[in-house]
Amino acid sequence: MPQNPAAAAPPALPASRSRARLPADEVVRLVTRAGTGDDRAWNAIVDEFAGVVWAVARSHRLDHADAADVAQITFMRLVERLDSIREPERVGAWLATTARRECLSVLRDRGRVSPVAEALNEPAADPASEPPSVLLDNERDALLWQAFNRLRARDRALLSMLAADPPSNYDEIGAALGMPKGSIGPTRARALERLRREVEDLGLSAE
Repeated sequence: MPQNPAAAAPPALPASRSRARLPADEVVRLVTRAGTGDDRAWNAIVDEFAGVVWAVARSHRLDHADAADVAQITFMRLVERLDSIREPERVGAWLATTARRECLSVLRDRGRVSPVAEALNEPAADPASEPPSVLLDNERDALLWQAFNRLRARDRALLSMLAADPPSNYDEIGAALGMPKGSIGPTRARALERLRREVEDLGLSAE
């Protein structure tokens, strides 16, 4: 197993890249070898999936320092589970899920449970001090977040990664959510359609 991972520097923010992802059988081989202490296999795993972890952190709007902490802790969690992970070919999805949990932990520590919860739970300003147009905008935004929060978790994750600044690329999304790149566009369209229906169900115009 890699030595003293907690003391290692966090995985660096990767440059945007479009190279093909490793095939599933190669990922399984790397996870197996890393579990026996092969540092080169471990470094290959980090190189392959650091972009996924950073993309999840960006989608939660963490600053660079908090995102780096999330990346380090997420990979440390993987070190702890290398010997017991059930589907090593899906380690990218496992890392993305773990990173999301760590992001929510950071947001809770900062008093921001999540971007959605922040919008819904933020103390309201004194209505008398707000012009009518602002009050309408605030009510609309809260309902929009409510509609978003009613979506299935996979839709929320996909739309969040696409709406991040900068947005996650399709390689990162595919690895994080276990989706073929060719299905991301159609899945996005279906997620937006479901969001439109939720918005209308709450009494808002979809426009």
